[in-house]
Amino acid sequence: MQFSDFKLDKTGDGLLPVIIQDARTLKVLMLGYMNGEAFDKTVAEGRVTFWSRSRQALWTKGETSGNYLHVVNMYADCDADTLLIQALPDGPTCHRGTTACFDTPEDEGFVRALQAVVRDRHEQMPEGSYTTKLFIKGPKVIGKKVVEEAGETVIEAVDGNRDRFVYEASDLVYHLLVLLEQQGVTLADLEHELALRHR
Repeated sequence: MQFSDFKLDKTGDGLLPVIIQDARTLKVLMLGYMNGEAFDKTVAEGRVTFWSRSRQALWTKGETSGNYLHVVNMYADCDADTLLIQALPDGPTCHRGTTACFDTPEDEGFVRALQAVVRDRHEQMPEGSYTTKLFIKGPKVIGKKVVEEAGETVIEAVDGNRDRFVYEASDLVYHLLVLLEQQGVTLADLEHELALRHR
């Protein structure tokens, strides 16, 4: 992908609109603009650089705050006039100190963020971590916890206790994420399977 591949006649200023999305949670973080130089710098360094329209200068996101955006994937839209960058942020994206510049719920996409934490626990196996203990005990024990939490979730559903249902369902999702990681399966794998069934 090159900057010259994009059609910029719609913007009138020769700038490419760029949507930044968290690669883990899929939360939309911000919108910025690139010229050719910013695009090439982003590709070369793997950190998002914009063209600042107010300063009329290149601006690498995070150069002041330290909250860089590390590029994971880049996708052109169907009209080749907008770019989507999936990135891993080092911290809050917005100058207000919030996760995103859009006021969507802060915990949006947290299940995917939790999946990343579980994966990290599996790789690092930190001492004293409950998740580490589960991985050490293996799939039989993790599976028993999934069954146990599923049963407790159903009990609360039958009893009509919404708050307890949410609590137990959250336990179920966490333990299922641990089992998925233990089996080398991701949420993306489940999404793919469900999408195949939907067709």
